[in-house]
Formats: sequence, C-alpha cells, structure tokens
Amino acid sequence: MAWFRFLLALMLAVLLSYTGVVISNHGLNLLPVFFGDVAEMAWPGQFNLDFAGFLVLSALWTAWRHHFSPLGVALAVVALFGGVAFLATYLLAASYQVKGDTRALLLGRERARA
Repeated sequence: MAWFRFLLALMLAVLLSYTGVVISNHGLNLLPVFFGDVAEMAWPGQFNLDFAGFLVLSALWTAWRHHFSPLGVALAVVALFGGVAFLATYLLAASYQVKGDTRALLLGRERARA
C-alpha cells in the first residue's frame, strides 16, 4: 500500500505541475481544444475520447462505491471533471480511512464486510 500511495502522490504532483505550466502558457481554454480534437477525427481526438471513457468509469465507480448516495453522486460529478487530480486525491485519502485494506478501498466498507 505504501508504494501505491507513493504512486498516487507522485501522479498528483506531476499532473498539478504540468497543469500549472499548461494554464500559464495557454489559459483555461480546455473544452474547445478537447472537443475540437475529437471533432478532427485524428489521434489526439481518439485519445481524448478514450480518456473521456475513463472519466465516466471513474465517476460511475465513485458513485457506486458510495451506494449512489447524494455524496456519492456529488463526488462522481467531481470525478468526471477532476480526472486524476480527483481520483488520486480520493484514493489517497480513502486508503488511510480504510487503514490500507485494499478490499475496503475498492468496494467500500459495507461491501467489503459482506
């Protein structure tokens, strides 16, 4: 679990640093670029479409882990738009809440007990 937590922290630090540079060079103009690449039907658009699928799966898993409660749905919205910045932070915090229990981390405490 220590290596997993290290990986999450590293991913978060690298992504936030990279994002800071991109924002300083290009501003916050993400959505037109993202969907423009998809509309061009080239490899950058294919990558964006693939990534969007991962965002949807991350959001669904987050909502499911919280039994589609209001908190789970709210977290799912953040997951959908937050990407790795959300998921790495969420998993890092959750890994400490479940004291490193991988089953509880992936399933949530209630399902892990069943």
